Amino acid sequence: MAPEEAFPGIFRFEVDSRAVLATRNMTPGRKVYGEQLVEVDGIEYRTWNPYRSKLAAAVLKGLVKSPLSIGDRVLYLGVASGTTCSHISDVVGPKGYIWGVDFAPRSLRDLVSNVARYRQNISPILGDARDPASYSAEVQRVDVLYADVAQPAQAEIVVKNAEMYLRKGGRLAIAIKSRSVNVTRSPREVYSDQIGVLEKGGFTIGEMLELEPYEKDHAMVTAIYRA
Repeated sequence: MAPEEAFPGIFRFEVDSRAVLATRNMTPGRKVYGEQLVEVDGIEYRTWNPYRSKLAAAVLKGLVKSPLSIGDRVLYLGVASGTTCSHISDVVGPKGYIWGVDFAPRSLRDLVSNVARYRQNISPILGDARDPASYSAEVQRVDVLYADVAQPAQAEIVVKNAEMYLRKGGRLAIAIKSRSVNVTRSPREVYSDQIGVLEKGGFTIGEMLELEPYEKDHAMVTAIYRA
């Protein structure tokens, strides 16, 4: 079955009679996290596991508009070892670029050795997303801010980084982890509070999708930066 383009650079098709998401592989023949490689009409695709990627989960949960476009420059906060980053790399393509920030040295080593060394559009940065000025010498103005940070002040971290790096009219996707923010309140109360912080920080909210069954007590929020 020929793949259907759900969003720019993101495809849906059937593999072994099951519907899957996939991205076109920038590094043919190479896997990142054990995903399946599928060739259709001479083009290789990497299946995208929604249990390993909150962005894939959001697409399968009904995301209406993708925060990503081909050629985008992306600042990725909480990049970890690069599972989702590798698919974003496929989506933005060789004309796009990703600056991936994480404070865990081991995760960054995995990102470098398994992903970035084979892809020319990723720069791993060992840094603390709570201090965006600390990597100002490395990051340019970006079109997209993607955040997946397990911190209590997730929305505040996003606002700080947006003020420094996100262009006006730029797009945001943030995976809100309610248990990292406040374990005593309901997830929906946490999502509402975090959205309020984003709105005060200059964002116009687009969509909010809870990610169960793929991720418990998580939501993906998209927004446009108007500040």
